[in-house]
Amino acid sequence: DAFEARATATMPASTVDDVVTVLITGAAGQIGYALAPMVCAGAATGPGKKIALKLLDVEFASEALRGVKMEIMDCAFDACVSVDVFTDCEKACEGVDVAIMVGGFPRKQGMERKDVLGKNVAIYKQQASALASKAKKDVKIVVVANPANTNAKILAKFAPSIPRGNVTCMTRLDHNRALAQLGERSGKATIEVKNAIIWGNHSSTQYPDVNHATIEGKPAREVIGNDAYLDGDFVDVVRARGAAIIEARKLSSALSAASSVCDHVYDWIHGTKEGEWTSMGVISDGSYGVPEGLVYSFPVTCTGGKWQIVQGLSIDERSRKLMDESAKELTEEFELAEQCLAESA
Repeated sequence: DAFEARATATMPASTVDDVVTVLITGAAGQIGYALAPMVCAGAATGPGKKIALKLLDVEFASEALRGVKMEIMDCAFDACVSVDVFTDCEKACEGVDVAIMVGGFPRKQGMERKDVLGKNVAIYKQQASALASKAKKDVKIVVVANPANTNAKILAKFAPSIPRGNVTCMTRLDHNRALAQLGERSGKATIEVKNAIIWGNHSSTQYPDVNHATIEGKPAREVIGNDAYLDGDFVDVVRARGAAIIEARKLSSALSAASSVCDHVYDWIHGTKEGEWTSMGVISDGSYGVPEGLVYSFPVTCTGGKWQIVQGLSIDERSRKLMDESAKELTEEFELAEQCLAESA
């Protein structure tokens, strides 16, 4: 419903201020292919804005990238004023308002975790430099490529001129998965499910928390009436949903990832609804005992184009343990990334 409302809103004549320049990296891939038309339909930036779309990918994907551009042009989106493709990162980042970082180095068979991190550290160090020097000073960045939290932290480290609050990573897909599971289990529409939380890393240590969630205004635990499920299978299903989709489709999540990126950006720009929050990977300020500086998923509200961590939520002993486990993994992951940086220096 939200996507349809954004996509079908009446589009007035544009001025320069109405044009939002959106960059999608890794744009020739599965997620990029699903994401580009959603962005051009206004699902990320909302009604009243025109889109200048920039698509970036590596040189060997340039022909596929050109094909994506042709298809976007052939869709004749009312909101899309231009589509440009790039294999040069600095040129792609010129004047960007919103950067959606889908591109990264995927883990291949036989590769160690450190090998993958090393590749991505190099990619995000370069892209950080390009965004810092070429993008708008208030550019909003959302990192999607895994390991998303650590990639975002690397980007923030090497783009110190970009406000820390403007570098985020996506855990909205996990958040939406949690809402969907609660809706399905309760037999209620997903729109009736509010305020689930994803704490931590976008990985198998993430903690999908229902302790503050509601279904039709009632506590989710009360509506579901099965704590064993909520503390067990529910957590496991949300954590492993990506793997389950690969098993079913033989391809990783693309459509749901693209839709969740749009939700992330839309709420960041236009604000969360009164009394509701969402989950975003943001740079920790020490809230809830999470080490300062980690890019960690928190419950956030958004107003005026800025996010704020929701404060004052009660954290029980089980939640504390799970939150700390994810923080520990993120700390170790970034230490490994730092080693990769040192070795490549």
